[in-house]
Amino acid sequence: MKIKSQKDFFSGLMFMVMGVAFAWGATNYTIGEGARMGPGYFPLMLGILLAAIGLFVIFEAMVVETEDGEKIGSAAWKPLFYIIASNVVFGILLVGLPKFGIPAMGLIVAIYGLTFISALAGEEFNAKEVAILATVLAIGSYLAFIVLLKLQFPVWPSFITG
Repeated sequence: MKIKSQKDFFSGLMFMVMGVAFAWGATNYTIGEGARMGPGYFPLMLGILLAAIGLFVIFEAMVVETEDGEKIGSAAWKPLFYIIASNVVFGILLVGLPKFGIPAMGLIVAIYGLTFISALAGEEFNAKEVAILATVLAIGSYLAFIVLLKLQFPVWPSFITG
């Protein structure tokens, strides 16, 4: 059978591999059952669902005709770099690097750093829009993680809160 869409085929393959990996990893935990779910239940179900979606996408890539075969283009290095860098900077800003003398800057500063750096991955950069997005994300994250879930991690820079 011929691959009619390379993009869909390899996307489906990625979904399947990740789904199988999640499901396999979940077997290290107690699965439980629907009424009494164990810690492995959700990752197992998520893995199975992800693998099923991948299988469907692969099937579709083999059956549905496309104009040009939807070839995979060259790697997008700029977005890849900025997205990975923004996640690394987020982690460093959130908890700091005491070994190198970098203090924890907290959740709010980390979200602003993440948002501004990841916005550089796009074709155009509008600082005002990114600032609004960062503010909405910071407020939403604060409400979700600190207020509602009551998670304990730094919100503000350590040199301000002590």
